[in-house]
Amino acid sequence: MTGRTLISALILALVAGQGAARVPDASPRPVPRPVVAENSAAMAPVVVRDDATIRPMPRPSIGAAAPSGAGAGLRPRLRPARAGVPTRVVEVSSSVALTRSARPEPRPRTPYQTASLTAAGVRSQPSTVVTGPQGAVCGDKAIRGQSLAPIPGRLRGCGVARPVRVSSVDGVPLTRPATMDCDTARALKTWVAKGVKPAVGRLGGGVGSIRVVADYACRTRNNQPGAKISEHGRGKAVDVAAINLKNGVALSVLKGWTDPVQGKLLRKMHAAACGPFGTVLGPRSDRFHQDHFHLDTARYRSGPYCR
Repeated sequence: MTGRTLISALILALVAGQGAARVPDASPRPVPRPVVAENSAAMAPVVVRDDATIRPMPRPSIGAAAPSGAGAGLRPRLRPARAGVPTRVVEVSSSVALTRSARPEPRPRTPYQTASLTAAGVRSQPSTVVTGPQGAVCGDKAIRGQSLAPIPGRLRGCGVARPVRVSSVDGVPLTRPATMDCDTARALKTWVAKGVKPAVGRLGGGVGSIRVVADYACRTRNNQPGAKISEHGRGKAVDVAAINLKNGVALSVLKGWTDPVQGKLLRKMHAAACGPFGTVLGPRSDRFHQDHFHLDTARYRSGPYCR
């Protein structure tokens, strides 16, 4: 190594040693940027006066317009509803009338329900519990109908122990089934066979049907308050208003009694009923029988009562 090269190496080593001795403890911090004038206005602190009061605005009522302006930002926001949190219970004033729920409609009457007749004369059907098939009843093939269960009396003296519902007698249908006892059913058959049919003969093609307007009904006589129980209330009476002929003509008690032709036939039938029945009442008896024949099987010591 030459002398010049040795001197250069010594100088470099001396310079490196001095530089290592002056290494700083931390790196220098960057110089902050100067503040821009337009940003200084946005960063300026807000000065609030000591006497200022900031209160939340009252909640608007339902349907009110939403507030606008600077005050809107000061209102507290409603918290969203959380699942599982019960809502507020609102008390209802007792003065508020509550509507009752509609009552269920009553069930329609069944054929087995029993209706009763009031003493004022409102007619209703008795029990229709059938105990036998449609066919001959009362041990007579000429009497058609059905046997019924015993009918208890709503009033003292009413009721039928062994009632039947008759639909036809001696081949002649009734305009509606009639409830009675067997004694009355047999008397009705006898009257039709020996009184009605002979009186009509072949007129109008013969007897078509018997118009029945009343049978069993628990009521007083003529529906009069305080009167005795009618024979209708014992199943011993039937009321007939007309004899219908097969050609459609009706021999009406109300309209035909005073007719020269029909009246003669009706009076024959009225007379023929006196015997099979214990009581026969017609237009000449009283004001209650102007439009029908009342026929019952009540018996008297003096014999049948026919008027």
